[in-house]
Amino acid sequence: MPETTAPGPRAPDTGDSRAPAAPETPGPPTALQVLRALDSGPRGLTDTEAERRLARHGENLLPARRPVTWSRRFLRSLRDPFTAVLLCLGLVSVVVAAWGTGGVILFLVVVSCLLRSSGEHRADRSMAALRESVASTATVLRRPAPGAPAARPREIPATDLVPGDVVRLGPGDLVPADVRLLRATGLRVHEAALTGESAPVEKHPPDGPDGPDAPEGPGPAAEPHLCFLGSSVAYGSATAVVVATGARTRFASAHRPAGPRGESAFDQAVHGISWTLIRFMLLTPPLVLMAGAALHGRGLETLPFAVAVAVGLTPEMLPVVVTTVLARGAARLARAHKVIVTRLPALHDLGAVDVLCLDKTGTLTQDRPVVARSVDAHGRDDPEVLRWAAANAWWTLQLAELPTPDALDEALLDRTGEDELPDGDGVTALPFDPVRRLSTAVVRRPGRLGTHTLVVKGAVENVLERSALDDAERRRLLALAAREADTGARLLAVAVAERPARTRAYTPADERGLDFLGFVVLHDALTPTAAGALDSLADRGVSVRILTGDHPGTAVHTCRELGLAPGRVLTAEDVDRLDDTALAEAARDTVVFARCAPEHKARIVTALRTEGHVTGFLGDGVNDVPALRAADVGLCPKGAVAVVRDTADVVLAEKDLTAVNHAIAVGRHSGGNIATYLHITLSSNLGNVIAMLAAALLLPFLPMLPAQVLAQNLCFDAAQLAFAHDRPAPAALKAPTRLRPRGFLRFISGFGLLNAVADLATFGVLLATTRASADVEGSFHAGWFTENLLTQALVMVLLRSTRGGGTPGPIRYAAGALAAIGVLLPLSPLGPTLDMAPLPPLYYGLLAAVLALYAVALRVARARYDRRLEPPGDPRAP
Repeated sequence: MPETTAPGPRAPDTGDSRAPAAPETPGPPTALQVLRALDSGPRGLTDTEAERRLARHGENLLPARRPVTWSRRFLRSLRDPFTAVLLCLGLVSVVVAAWGTGGVILFLVVVSCLLRSSGEHRADRSMAALRESVASTATVLRRPAPGAPAARPREIPATDLVPGDVVRLGPGDLVPADVRLLRATGLRVHEAALTGESAPVEKHPPDGPDGPDAPEGPGPAAEPHLCFLGSSVAYGSATAVVVATGARTRFASAHRPAGPRGESAFDQAVHGISWTLIRFMLLTPPLVLMAGAALHGRGLETLPFAVAVAVGLTPEMLPVVVTTVLARGAARLARAHKVIVTRLPALHDLGAVDVLCLDKTGTLTQDRPVVARSVDAHGRDDPEVLRWAAANAWWTLQLAELPTPDALDEALLDRTGEDELPDGDGVTALPFDPVRRLSTAVVRRPGRLGTHTLVVKGAVENVLERSALDDAERRRLLALAAREADTGARLLAVAVAERPARTRAYTPADERGLDFLGFVVLHDALTPTAAGALDSLADRGVSVRILTGDHPGTAVHTCRELGLAPGRVLTAEDVDRLDDTALAEAARDTVVFARCAPEHKARIVTALRTEGHVTGFLGDGVNDVPALRAADVGLCPKGAVAVVRDTADVVLAEKDLTAVNHAIAVGRHSGGNIATYLHITLSSNLGNVIAMLAAALLLPFLPMLPAQVLAQNLCFDAAQLAFAHDRPAPAALKAPTRLRPRGFLRFISGFGLLNAVADLATFGVLLATTRASADVEGSFHAGWFTENLLTQALVMVLLRSTRGGGTPGPIRYAAGALAAIGVLLPLSPLGPTLDMAPLPPLYYGLLAAVLALYAVALRVARARYDRRLEPPGDPRAP
């Protein structure tokens, strides 16, 4: 295993250079040395000293993400490639005195930036409310004055803690800062937020009677005398001294995000499409100018027309449509599913996700064990073993005055009713402690006067060590337990012993010569919605990868229970042996990655992206921050630690795959609308530009005046707002919706050329029907204006429809309005204002024939395009 990102042990930070440093010792400093270094004592600080230190150290707060001002957020919106292109075109239009075109474009840029800024501002306010909802308190020992005889425990805001404070911890408490244990009783701490390990970690002071017993290697697990901010007490109690607060904690220093975040799938696609458009737009004006000068002797008077042609290729409404679509989707998620989207483009990335990476704990399982069965010493089912284990849990809870049962005891009591327990009365109990790793209940059974029964349960090795077994039998039972553990189970060993009744206290020395009964086999309880959510994700084309710190067998067992084929399994050691290329290949068919440290999760997510997948990562612990930043879209529950919520793009109400499924569906809805808008608008615009270039070469006059181009674009823009309110067909939500520049280029090239053919056919109709007109140029302009709007309306209706879905209301109404404007505007009093002349009736009849043929061609081409699309593979198999 490589080193985790957590640094090694360090001396307590007193924040005062005058405080004496703890002398170097072979092991961790003693409690007395730590207290002296912190200028504190077992009774804690005085109120006056605590106030002085609070002023010097500051509040116990993690470094918060710097709030973004409204003006900075607005300017940051201008960095969007599409918005930047439009801004440049607007400025160029102003330079060449195309005031109308420039004004409209700059107005659209401002509207887009305002919409995006307001959406992200609302998300920030929601995140601020979440931060306030998870504020915590701490129980601290403080004296009112130096002469006070005893410290008084009191509840204070955790933000007021300072180094040197003495705090008390109990079951369910959040560790409010980095602390060093002074005393502890049966303390076990959840450190999943730091290490990813779901099982609670045993903690005890190093200078206790049993001395330090730390596992080898770096990180929190190697320092059982320290508890860290970001962890919580699972069981037991402790008194500890605060050694670091706020930005000086392990939590803050070890997991501070470094460097800018990489581009997501949406960012990459937008840049690709933007550069394609920029190349077209840079090429178009010079071609128009050169053609006008070479063929018709025109000079710079064609520059406004050339700029208008370049503008005509640009989807002016794209920033407005994209921002509106994403903002509406984010608002719907917040309203209906309590999901907060903190970065609007992340909603499109959600719709494009085809691989979802997640931890097992809390997502697929509830981090709550359940009893699977109980077996005797030969592996045969034996319910009597479970009854004795439950008796131990019951009497330990009653007699040891524990506030709540731990997770394992609770699972035993949930499975066994009170009337199923062996008859008897409890005498005393020796609760679990992390050194013995077992608990004992002493029971007086009916009909056995003068005899007490010791009921012992705990870790397999510790119970077998105290049982009356020979070495061969002990090895056999250890092998039996190892086989069960390989299936992902947790095992409790159970033994009993008969002892003469006595009045003096029982001690751990009595836990010898036990009669071994068997094992209780437990598994993590599955999340009730997990199986259904996995099926729904699979139906949407999303495969799952499990990146967990747990044992491989545990993860594989969970997969099988949920109907998810585990396939190949890689551990952290396997990942370390692979280079990036080999890991990317291995990630194709690997579902379970076990024993993962933070850097492993980030490498795996990066490898999947290298393979071309759009990845989402769902996490809630500090160890998940690198992977959240590496993914295209990071998700976390609202109960995640603050640094995770600040890093994630999407914050869920609960850590539930059902909410992820809803978010992906809304993301597909939004991504589908954006893709439909781009397909239709770019293909139509490209066809118009090709036709304009051809007309500029063939005609002795400009095919359209700049004012007419502006009026046409305004009509297009108004109609295209309907795409922000579109409802994609159900079939469009079945597969990831990803913007692929090459796919767009093929689509817009094919359908753009088809549109250009229709335009050129209209040229022939216009030349044939307007030859005898008194105002040939005005009639031509009016005819082409009408045809452009009618073909745009046809494209909106026919290219939008996909397999399995009809044309939605907003698109139909917008297309109808566009067609009506195209026919009526040249005939209205506004026609002459725009230099449009009336058209002969014959034109309309021939135009109808051209449009009918164009509609048939669109239908045939769209059907062939749909048939060429490959159906997505089955995501249930990697």
